[in-house]
Amino acid sequence: MQASEPLPASVPVLIAGGGPVGLTLAALLARHGVRSLVVEADAGYCTGSRAICISRRSQEILWAAGAGPALQAKSLPWTGGRSYWRNQEVLRFEMPSEPTQRFAPMVNIQQFHVEAFVHQALQQAPGLAQVAWSARVAGVDQAEDGAWVDVETADGRSRVQADYVAACDGGRSTVRELLGLQFEGMQYDGRYVIVDIRQKTRRPVERLAWFDPPSNPGSTLLMHRQPDDIWRIDYQLRDGEDAEEALRPENILPRVRSHLAMIGEHEPWELQWASMYNAKCLTLRSYREGRVLFAGDAAHLVPIFGVRGLNSGLDDAANLAWKLALVLEGGASESLLDTYSSERVHAAHENIAYGAKSTEFMAPPDFAFRLMREATLRVALDDAAVRSLINPRQSAPVAYAASPLNAPEQGTWGSALAAPGQPAPEALLQGARGAFHLTQGFGTDFTCLVFGGGALPQAVADLVSHGIGVVNIAPETDALGQARLRYGLPGGGNASGLVLVRPDGYVLGRWRGLDPAPVLACMREKGLRP
Repeated sequence: MQASEPLPASVPVLIAGGGPVGLTLAALLARHGVRSLVVEADAGYCTGSRAICISRRSQEILWAAGAGPALQAKSLPWTGGRSYWRNQEVLRFEMPSEPTQRFAPMVNIQQFHVEAFVHQALQQAPGLAQVAWSARVAGVDQAEDGAWVDVETADGRSRVQADYVAACDGGRSTVRELLGLQFEGMQYDGRYVIVDIRQKTRRPVERLAWFDPPSNPGSTLLMHRQPDDIWRIDYQLRDGEDAEEALRPENILPRVRSHLAMIGEHEPWELQWASMYNAKCLTLRSYREGRVLFAGDAAHLVPIFGVRGLNSGLDDAANLAWKLALVLEGGASESLLDTYSSERVHAAHENIAYGAKSTEFMAPPDFAFRLMREATLRVALDDAAVRSLINPRQSAPVAYAASPLNAPEQGTWGSALAAPGQPAPEALLQGARGAFHLTQGFGTDFTCLVFGGGALPQAVADLVSHGIGVVNIAPETDALGQARLRYGLPGGGNASGLVLVRPDGYVLGRWRGLDPAPVLACMREKGLRP
């Protein structure tokens, strides 16, 4: 880590927590030209694999944060997985994917790599982001025009004035505790030991799950390949097992050894890291408390099953960054930050609902759930129709269908994929410099997609003068027809329309025809002042 720098007396945004969510928020704010100070209690990046599965949506966000090339070079992509009951396969699933997609549906990579890659990207924005390692938030006082944060470092205590505070300081959030806020929800009793081992393997990269395997009878076990010859293994403790004893190497090694032998992995291996986990379904009621905004595990805790934890936190950062930037530069009122809370609280409730269903299958909370799971697994051996009940329901972007930012739909559209509040669909396009993906243009400005018949009309081109980016999707640009199909315009290139995409890659509205006046009027009505 770099030598510590003196803390600034004031900063537009103070970010409590330098994990992947806090660092990504800092990087996205820097892309908007907003300065931030990240205060992290640890001396450096986390240890152990921790969050390991990065979704397609999160890859898009990390590319916008500047960490994409390093992430792509290191991570292991995958598209599906298998589940076994005892020693028989009961499910093989594939996530939606196609060769023209920009990203794989999911990649495996240890959390500390993500933190390192985003932090390295921050170094490319000198003067816009400072990370204070081994520093702790010790107090937060709010006023109408800002917040004063007490920060403790090895040099003593400093007081930093911030326009806004972003609490990204994890499940045991100090900021949340200082403000006296409480999570709502529930947690499950089922406990999982999480283990990293180093072992060479030739197995494909896929999600592997065993229910009641002969290697560990009565348990559930998950495996994911990670970079650098690391296996991530999660196994459930049986009822009555002591958690402290379970984490002793002499109790971990036999269970791992037995399973590796069962699946035919005989290369030498060594234990790298171990921890304990139990599923939680918890969220704050609101993610805004005056000048303090909550994100990531500080705002919500969701079960690991379906990999929604870090992925939902990165979506928090993407949603919050552009709104904070717009408010700070005077392009919107503070009420825009309320939409951050409403949209992401809604997302948390959806993630919790899916995560709870997965948890009840992966770690049944009582005898009735265990009985139903065993019956499902037995039937799934012979009945393909039942196998969907075993599907792990991997993370997917949440739609903001009821967001107050959504424009009312005008006219008839051929697809709901790009309705207001939906994540903007990907499309492979052709330009003067060759093929490019539509999502490469998202991340900083509002972007207007122009579906016309040829050259860009001058009236639409004038959107640029209002700070709106423009992508002209003429028939020759959309050679594969993906954009027209996914954004709901009829084929053939005759129908025209405008689609406004938010900086975080969500559709704000779409209008038939090429008149930009309704687009600008909508933004003014929503308080976005183009």
